[in-house]
Amino acid sequence: MINRRGVLIAGGVLLASAAMPGESFASVGTLRVVALRFGSLNWLLETIRAEGLAEKAGLKLKIITVATNQAGPVALLAGGADVIVSDWTWALRQRAFGENLKFAPYSSALGAVMVPEGSSIAKLTDLEGKKLGVAGGAIDKSWLLLRAYSRKTMGKDVSEVAEPIFGAAPLLTEEIRNGRIDAVLNFWTYTARLSGSGFRQLVTMDEILNSLGVDPAPPLVGFIWREETETRKGAAIATFLDVVVKANEILATSDAAWERIRGLVKPKSDAEFAAIKAFYRKGIPQPWGAAETRSAEKLTQVLTDVGAARLMGGDTKFDPKLFHAEGS
Repeated sequence: MINRRGVLIAGGVLLASAAMPGESFASVGTLRVVALRFGSLNWLLETIRAEGLAEKAGLKLKIITVATNQAGPVALLAGGADVIVSDWTWALRQRAFGENLKFAPYSSALGAVMVPEGSSIAKLTDLEGKKLGVAGGAIDKSWLLLRAYSRKTMGKDVSEVAEPIFGAAPLLTEEIRNGRIDAVLNFWTYTARLSGSGFRQLVTMDEILNSLGVDPAPPLVGFIWREETETRKGAAIATFLDVVVKANEILATSDAAWERIRGLVKPKSDAEFAAIKAFYRKGIPQPWGAAETRSAEKLTQVLTDVGAARLMGGDTKFDPKLFHAEGS
């Protein structure tokens, strides 16, 4: 038997019951939502709290704060959380293992390969012999897609041309700021921070997906929950997704709402703050539909072709039932 408390502690859970105000108004139920300690989901959740959106909708939120990206999936699978934010590629693999998970988009913001403004690197082939930082490790989906893109456009695998340096996103961001690496493939939040600090985009993930025939680019990151949770808490999940849309509408239009969360964003400058705001707003997803499901299936094939067995497993089949479409 798995000791749930032990699993959650091992997974990096810092705070397991930080309830949002409005408990006495709850009418659709309680939802336990995992948030990475310094992740962008906190900006959204703070907007929901400050605007009283969950309270007005009769929803009680309990926020489980975790220290690592791996802790959320651990909490979900151990039964210690109802909703997490993660990649649908991970959820697809879990469905192949028999975990009936569902996915709804959280953000369509994507990262990019970034270089210093004055760098001589002007195109992908210029990375030959250069140190390329890669956030997320050797099986990160963005790295696999960059490799597929380089094979198509250069006839060479960038992993064999450049010297990949794998590491955590914040560390690699500082490495390129200090000139110890030549370029970096980073997550969107750090791409935005670098964009606001004078760095430029060599190639974006949007461009890569388009070149690989994945159009429209489907959101890769989203809210994930179990079907059995939806059976018990369907009203709470539906209300939460609706509240998220309302909070994003506020963040899409209100600069005052962004000033309110500036302390959570922690920008180094006004320019960096403006870049983060622009990236976030651009990444607010549209409702998931049939076109996105087709693109997700295409992307699954692209990742499989580039050798993503360690990411999704060689026997993972695409399952459209994973995706929660609007109105379903």
